[in-house]
Amino acid sequence: MRNIKFKNLLLSIFIMLAFLFASCSGANKAPEQKKQAATYPLTITDSYNRQVTIDKRPERIVSVAPNITEIIAALNAKDRLVGRTDYCDYPQDISSVESIGSLMEPNIEKIVSLKPDIVIASSHFKKESLEKLEQLKVKVIVLNGAETFDGAYETIEKVGQVIGEKEAADKIVSDMKKKVEEVKAKVKDAPKPKVYYVISYGKFGDYTAGKGTFIDEAIKMAGGTNIGEDAQGWAYSLEKIVKNDPDIIICSKYFDTKAGISSTAGYKDLRAVKEGKLLEIDNNMLDRQGPRLAQGLEELAKLIHPELFK
Repeated sequence: MRNIKFKNLLLSIFIMLAFLFASCSGANKAPEQKKQAATYPLTITDSYNRQVTIDKRPERIVSVAPNITEIIAALNAKDRLVGRTDYCDYPQDISSVESIGSLMEPNIEKIVSLKPDIVIASSHFKKESLEKLEQLKVKVIVLNGAETFDGAYETIEKVGQVIGEKEAADKIVSDMKKKVEEVKAKVKDAPKPKVYYVISYGKFGDYTAGKGTFIDEAIKMAGGTNIGEDAQGWAYSLEKIVKNDPDIIICSKYFDTKAGISSTAGYKDLRAVKEGKLLEIDNNMLDRQGPRLAQGLEELAKLIHPELFK
């Protein structure tokens, strides 16, 4: 059981880092374009700079990314979702939808067998997979917005356009923007405690979100100061953490991360850990460019400034 947890944690760390690297590199950002009405046929420029034309409202959709799956569910189109990846775990009842495998190595034969009207992918989706599906006459669109809140809004809006739920997508984005502004206003004049965000630690390697990353931006928006600004390629060190002495350490609530940090040499002696300031968050809300992003920001702000959210 311990080996299984270890392997799952390593795989999750890899997926998280791959997502963050891919999103922040800007390699697959779609060029700016005017919003289009949700009428068909509809042509959209995707993140591989391809002009994709959707002839009719898709009734059979395959999602190849957790954030895309969450968006489709939030748009009340879950009943049209016929395929999702092993990592699509939200909402909880999404497990009833058939899996097409992993993010980076989806089962092409399985996708084809589901006879989708459209396959919607995001980060991690390889061009080799795209080319194989195109050869098999399967329509694919890749939507991987910039690693910012605006990038998330754009992705939600485009998914809404693609599946014919533009009005619902606009409402989600509007509500998210309102929530973000509310959080920013609450923490505007508050002190800015030093925060360390754990992506990985100890024997798994010390990794955090450095300057210019999305999580760095979120920490600042939530009223904190990110001590990991000087991270090099996401890599950090226990020595640097000790030197910068964070007031708050934030980690994932999954894989017993808090318990692991609390019992790991060096980490367990940090002031924040000793003072009960090692705090957990559902990192999926922040790692995924989906409709829970604004909620994730609010949860982050509540951890940094609980006194403002009583």
